[in-house]
Amino acid sequence: MIAASSDLSIMVRRCLLTFKPFRIFVVGIGFFSLCFLMTSLGGQLSAKRPGDSPFTVRSEVLGGQESRGVLRKISDMLEVIMKRMDALSKVGNSTDAHRLDELSSALDRIQPVGLVERIQAIAQNMSDMAGRVEQILQRSMAGNKVRDGTLAQCGTPKDPRYPDCLSKMDWMRARWTSDPCYAFYGVDGSDCSFLVYLSEVEWFCPPLIWRNQTATPTLKPLPKKQAVFQSDIGALLEQVGTGKESLSFMKRRMRRMAAQWASAARRLDDRLRSHWREQNRILVHVGFLTEESGDVFSPKVLKGGPLGEMVQWADILTALHVLGHNLKISFSLKELHGFLGVPPGRGSCPLTGPLPFDLIYTDYHGLQQMKQHMGLSLRKHKCHIRVIDTFGTEPAYNHEEYAILHGYRTNWGYWNLHGQQYMTMFPHTPDNSFMGFVAEELNETEKQNIQRNKVNNMAVVYGKEASMWKGKEKFLTILHRYMEIHGTVYYETQRPPEVPAFVKNHGLLPQQELQQLLRKAKLFIGLGFPYEGPAPLEAIANGCIFLQPKFNPPHSSLNHDFFRGKPTSRKVSSQHPYAEQYIGRPHVITIDFNNSEEFEATIREIMRINVEPFLPYEYTCEGMLERVHAYIQNQDFCSPEAPFPPVNSSWLSSPFVLLPNSSILTWASNASSYTSWPPLSALRLLASLEGESCVEACQGAELICEPALYRFINIKEAFSALELQCDGVESQVNHLLPAFSAEHAECGLQQDPLLFSCAGSSAKYQRLCPCRDYRVGQVALCRDCL
Repeated sequence: MIAASSDLSIMVRRCLLTFKPFRIFVVGIGFFSLCFLMTSLGGQLSAKRPGDSPFTVRSEVLGGQESRGVLRKISDMLEVIMKRMDALSKVGNSTDAHRLDELSSALDRIQPVGLVERIQAIAQNMSDMAGRVEQILQRSMAGNKVRDGTLAQCGTPKDPRYPDCLSKMDWMRARWTSDPCYAFYGVDGSDCSFLVYLSEVEWFCPPLIWRNQTATPTLKPLPKKQAVFQSDIGALLEQVGTGKESLSFMKRRMRRMAAQWASAARRLDDRLRSHWREQNRILVHVGFLTEESGDVFSPKVLKGGPLGEMVQWADILTALHVLGHNLKISFSLKELHGFLGVPPGRGSCPLTGPLPFDLIYTDYHGLQQMKQHMGLSLRKHKCHIRVIDTFGTEPAYNHEEYAILHGYRTNWGYWNLHGQQYMTMFPHTPDNSFMGFVAEELNETEKQNIQRNKVNNMAVVYGKEASMWKGKEKFLTILHRYMEIHGTVYYETQRPPEVPAFVKNHGLLPQQELQQLLRKAKLFIGLGFPYEGPAPLEAIANGCIFLQPKFNPPHSSLNHDFFRGKPTSRKVSSQHPYAEQYIGRPHVITIDFNNSEEFEATIREIMRINVEPFLPYEYTCEGMLERVHAYIQNQDFCSPEAPFPPVNSSWLSSPFVLLPNSSILTWASNASSYTSWPPLSALRLLASLEGESCVEACQGAELICEPALYRFINIKEAFSALELQCDGVESQVNHLLPAFSAEHAECGLQQDPLLFSCAGSSAKYQRLCPCRDYRVGQVALCRDCL
């Protein structure tokens, strides 16, 4: 044995000295051959995957322990070869012959006793193993032929109903190893397994006649259950969990508001006694709080960071729970995978079964995570998704192809959802649904106590971060002449220099202490940022007057960095447009802070007037429960809408009539009835002015633009009803249509329903606008919507 080892060393030295190019070739070939052999055998000898197709090798390889031993030996040999190749490469660059002798001596020491015999044994084992694998493959292929008649049945079918089948087969041949999820579903590299996958897991190829169709049974729908109001939030708190300050903040809010939610649920239950409410299976995935999205919010909860999103999510979770739905909550990708049934891998494959939820509430971060991990299932199930979207997404930005072609592409839009699947914090974008949040509601005794204890010359500044105070000293100095100014600016050790010395800064306050401060103060004053947060509503609910700056020109994506890149063209006229438009004086006063005379006069006016605490119904617990209930029971983006107008239909008379004593049109009572929500009885048809959006046109008539009713006015009869004379009518893809061009007497109808948009205007168009009425204090719902 020693002689054999010595002979091997001599052979190595001769190769090194004489055949340098040849030795590199041999070592390279040997290395890659071993790698290939390990990869091939590893794949064939792996344990059977769940969901193996009939084409997966099902026989077990004999001698499993021996095979694993062989692979370990091969691994050891590869490591030795790699070390020697590294040494050889160094020697190859040297002309010093004695270093070759040193390498030879080192090789003599490295070689273990019996190396040659071990190599021979390994080679024999590998030969035996290859023979056994070949026998297994032959038996498997023979079995397939017996079961399926012939492998010719695995040729790519040519079916015009499945035009992508051929290209998908080519893709699978080239890329099926790119994601382990394909193997999870039984793909093994054969055309038969590709066809089974593409016809039964995905839907690009037709069903295979020779397959046992019971392999994909049609699941019966689960029996419907009635939703029952729940006042106990214990189970909800347990689901929210612990471990993050953001979650602790949300749970504290849930506990503080629990009694108000329970009381609101009882009142709404009394009003809905005659209505059967179906219980929905709902997943809530809070994407922005997952570690995978970066979660920049949780570390800032105790440092003055934004809390508006967490306020809204806490209220959404509570509302869904109190309404009695079957709720699952996810704050991580691991939880999301478990709830949805995401197969192992990189997200290329569909879910392992039917979607186990009726609705999914998430945000833009969560939507992106679902796209990465749900594969084609996202496209199939996206109608079930609701996206919580603070600032709104307009249709021109949501429609991916249109956004790219017309300059509306941003980092946040382009999902091709129905516009009302996006749900906003305030009702500022009628193309979306208004989700909202709640503020604490006071009883009559608390309101009276607040009014008695108000300090007439006390103001609280809206701004928890020191950066918000920069450049605001001029008008704060004027305010200081009349009032004692209080701040709640976060700081760690030293007072922030941006906060003027005359301001009494309390630091960041817990919610209950902030409420007490607001109940004493007469004025709550905004600094211009943050936009559209919950704090002004809370201040107004506690009896404060909210004074805010007017923006001239309005802030938008065209002139302000904050809105740049957001999927909206909305023009924000003040710090809190909802408070300005829907509440107004005396509770909300909006002025130009740069006009010192106007500012000082307004402060004197505020000190003379008294206001009662006020909270719009839509921001009470009952208002939010009512609204969310209406959405869940009535909004359906999964069922295809019946074509309108119906095929081969003709109107004997105009389907529109004038409202009494009005120039606004409504749906004629003698016209055919069509199912819709909101109902057609709420429709009010009018034409905008040139250069005016439908949002503005409807607001001017004290109505709300309703995109769900667009399809009923996207007909040529609507133009004639409005006395707009068309020389021609064309259907086009344009988010401003339906509209009338007076310059050319042209009438344009909307060709793509995804682009029905209340937002948008053009100086050359009068737009046709589907407005509706609304309930007082609940702008999201029409009078007949419940």
